[in-house]
Amino acid sequence: MTRPEISAQARDGLARFLDEGQYGDMEWMATHRERRGDPRAMWAQVRTVIMLGVNYGPDRDPLSVLGSRDRGAISVYAQGDDYHDFIKKRLKRLARWLVAQAGGDVKVFVDTAAVMEKPLAAAAGIGWQGKHTNLVSRQFGSWLFLGAIFTTLDLAPDPAEADHCGTCRACLDVCPTAAFPAPYRLDARRCISYLTIEHKGPIPRALRPLMGNRIYGCDDCLAVCPWNKYARQGREAKLAARATLQGPALADLAGLDDPAFRRMADPAPLVRGAAVWALGRLVAPDALKALAARHRTAELDPVVRDEWAAALKETA
Repeated sequence: MTRPEISAQARDGLARFLDEGQYGDMEWMATHRERRGDPRAMWAQVRTVIMLGVNYGPDRDPLSVLGSRDRGAISVYAQGDDYHDFIKKRLKRLARWLVAQAGGDVKVFVDTAAVMEKPLAAAAGIGWQGKHTNLVSRQFGSWLFLGAIFTTLDLAPDPAEADHCGTCRACLDVCPTAAFPAPYRLDARRCISYLTIEHKGPIPRALRPLMGNRIYGCDDCLAVCPWNKYARQGREAKLAARATLQGPALADLAGLDDPAFRRMADPAPLVRGAAVWALGRLVAPDALKALAARHRTAELDPVVRDEWAAALKETA
């Protein structure tokens, strides 16, 4: 538990992140800037914030799939059921119990509102924000989902957790796209998780070769954290990873028929454009020209047409 206050250091870090445009397409971060820096701006009546963490530590090395270039790497957090729904249900049960026991009013949040969960969790003693900007726990390493219960009850705060990163910079050095301009700072525009999940446009061409087979999210900076060796594994059943998302074969994804593809992916021009770029790196120039002759003239989307032009130019 902690007071509904964000430290000056965290507010300054947020201001720098926004002022330097490092949030990329995530306009909602700038839109709700003031609310994000002050929990009371979210709800003026809040007196205490109860922070909770749910362990989602993997039962295998999530980086092992990176050595299998024929398989796709999907972030550990995305391999299970939607954590928003699962955790919010648990938070609501706990919040109802709290009201029944002690009264007051409550609101619950799970990564869907302008709440700075990580600084609040650090202040509540769950862990500390590591150099990769994610929360690190001495019990669960870097594998925690966070949720918050705002209450009007005035409860005694827990002591904050100290920073235990020391001189370690493993999370910074492992990043394939150099997304950390400095310890404790992230430039989302270079982060693979941002690029494959939040980014609305084509991924910058200079970063594409650095992504390898990471097709949804990236676990590198989390997985190399030394504190993970103390994390208890074996997640809750509802957070267990689905086998179909643990390193799926890229050939299987490429061979999906239209109904199967639509069940697993968005048939957006962005996907077609990425496929064109990949073809330009995988097939011989003559084969690429033949494919362009068959598909380019029928393509109406300007982004995809630009990908065809770039791919043909690079193989000329």
